[in-house]
Amino acid sequence: MISVALLPEGSVSDEAARYLFRGEDVHYSYHKLISDVFLSTAGGETDYCVIPIENTIEGSVSLHLDWLVHEVDMPIQAEWIYPSIQNLIGRAGEFQGEEDGVDFGRIVKVISHPVAMAQCLKFLRANLAHAEWEHVSSTAEAVRIVSENAGRGWAAIGTSIAAVNNGLDVLQSNVTDHNNNYTRFLLVGRKPFEVRTSDKFKTSILVTLPEDYPGALHQVLSAFAWRRINLSRIESRPTKKKLGNYYFYIEIEMPLDSVLLPAAIAEIEATGSQVRILGSYPTFTFEG
Repeated sequence: MISVALLPEGSVSDEAARYLFRGEDVHYSYHKLISDVFLSTAGGETDYCVIPIENTIEGSVSLHLDWLVHEVDMPIQAEWIYPSIQNLIGRAGEFQGEEDGVDFGRIVKVISHPVAMAQCLKFLRANLAHAEWEHVSSTAEAVRIVSENAGRGWAAIGTSIAAVNNGLDVLQSNVTDHNNNYTRFLLVGRKPFEVRTSDKFKTSILVTLPEDYPGALHQVLSAFAWRRINLSRIESRPTKKKLGNYYFYIEIEMPLDSVLLPAAIAEIEATGSQVRILGSYPTFTFEG
């Protein structure tokens, strides 16, 4: 049996993991904090951990990237895309309006994860600007809190599966601001991913420059450019060692065992830069 650590049951991470491992015999280990998700796999308690790394609306999840780089030493084994569909959840009987509709004016507090709320700002400002907005560790935790506080006028932003799991109603479905709201997930662990295959691969590397000098980043990028190697993402993050000192997280649309990529990495290392391989892995798009 495969064992997987992830954020709480009923979260988008939960839905995404079940999509990736559909048809497989999997034990899911749920945690409130992303640190515990990472540590579960790093400590050998689970085979893999599921890490949300980027969202269409909110961009990179910097905390998760920093954990991957600074706190654990485990390779990326797979990447996949999953839609982030958020809903307004509560007890329909508490917010009964005219003609069986929802009276948003009766909602006094909305609870959710800050990223989920940021994905629904237009809806919240238009309908729930009067209510208190409270952030918690996950959308699943928000729905659980609402389920335990009946009659207080509280609602949550979360997934439909979380509503079902907690005996609540979807007051309004798909309240996200954009229809193309997707989250990119990484599967991290020491065990190779063999559940399914893909004809698309990526390689993620970490490049730390020897010093900050004019043209340093250009030298790194030129190693890929003249070989026509496509980069799908490049992001700078502080090394946490010295103010103004950064590493570069780079995603390359090519497997590590290709002909061109090892030579490009060797050229970068020849400039004095340090290169750390974070993984070479299959990538999967969402098939709705």
